[in-house]
Amino acid sequence: MRTINKRKVTEVTKRLFTIMMIVILAVSGTALTGCGNTNTTSNETSDANQYDGKLEFDHTMELKYAKLFKVDYYKGGYKMLTVTNRDEDTSVVEKETKILLVPDGMSTPADIDSNVMVLKAPVTNMLVSSTPVTSLMNASGCLSNISLVNYDRDEWYIDEVKQAFDDNKLTYVGKYQDPDYELIVAGAPNLAIYSTMLSSVPEVAAKLKELGINYILDQSTYETEPLGRVEWAKFYGALCDKEDGANKVFNEQEEYITKLSNVENSGKKVAVFYITSKGKLYVRNGGDYLAKMVNMAGGNYIFSSLNPEKTGTQTMEMETFYETAKDADYIIYIWSLGGKPSTLDDFIGYNSTFSDLKAVKEGNVWCTTPDFFQIADTIGSMVNDINLMLNADDNTTQLTYLKKLQ
Repeated sequence: MRTINKRKVTEVTKRLFTIMMIVILAVSGTALTGCGNTNTTSNETSDANQYDGKLEFDHTMELKYAKLFKVDYYKGGYKMLTVTNRDEDTSVVEKETKILLVPDGMSTPADIDSNVMVLKAPVTNMLVSSTPVTSLMNASGCLSNISLVNYDRDEWYIDEVKQAFDDNKLTYVGKYQDPDYELIVAGAPNLAIYSTMLSSVPEVAAKLKELGINYILDQSTYETEPLGRVEWAKFYGALCDKEDGANKVFNEQEEYITKLSNVENSGKKVAVFYITSKGKLYVRNGGDYLAKMVNMAGGNYIFSSLNPEKTGTQTMEMETFYETAKDADYIIYIWSLGGKPSTLDDFIGYNSTFSDLKAVKEGNVWCTTPDFFQIADTIGSMVNDINLMLNADDNTTQLTYLKKLQ
């Protein structure tokens, strides 16, 4: 019969006891930690709930360049977005458009003015009529918040948008001036975003109101600073709860422009214009963001004295245009907005006097690429292209957003 060693039994017992205590403490610690997390979540929920139905101001979004929108943040996750519209647009919108975003699980404050649009945050299932707005939203990570558009698949130059069509995530609902209202109603957008072109078709705006479709006008094109236009990414980021993505878009372009800030002025004069199918000639006003892009790139916009306080375009008689543009060293022709010349001869064909322009004689006529006005999130790259154009040799014929006519 084997003799039991009491000392060994005692040691084994101690070890088993130690192991059991470790297990018990570990389980207890996990349980306590779990309780701690539950309390934290409960406290956070409680903190948010104390602002339910109330608007207690917290802070305003910092903006460096944009002047035509504002975002105010309130405790509990509420946001108030304000768009300042042009006087020319007040036939279809108020001078100010206000949107209150109500976070999930929170109620709408009872004392909100009747002219404030109230939407659940983040805003999804949107109709976006503007291609530059779509580009800003796409770059900020908000493309999935768009369901309806006014441009069909083959009209897009943004790969992600084309893919969204292929994945049946986007629906074409007709042109902004002649939309398919049945498709719009079926899509039931929470918000429609139009360019200011909607002001030219007030009957469409009236129909949208009749159908109960919330809509706003994008005013980014009328920012006087190029980076102000990019900064509208922050407005759409706030709509979609994607502020971080929007900030990244803006910061990247601001960094690009900052690197170009030390560019010396070349002294070269640049004319920017286009001619419509009806023969009307349009130039950019001296205060327009595109005019400023030319100056930022080291050039001198030749029509800088034309409405220096205004953005957008201005019609001009051919004779007046010729007297100023004849001395321009470079011409940038807006291909997507007017006629679409493929060669220098095509360009001269618009008007015989063009053959006497200095830029034509020296072969310095450049066209914007088709996507130039469809993309708003790469302003820095576009300014860089203009700078490269001003310093290009005879062998350079193609840049990212500019192409030389030959």
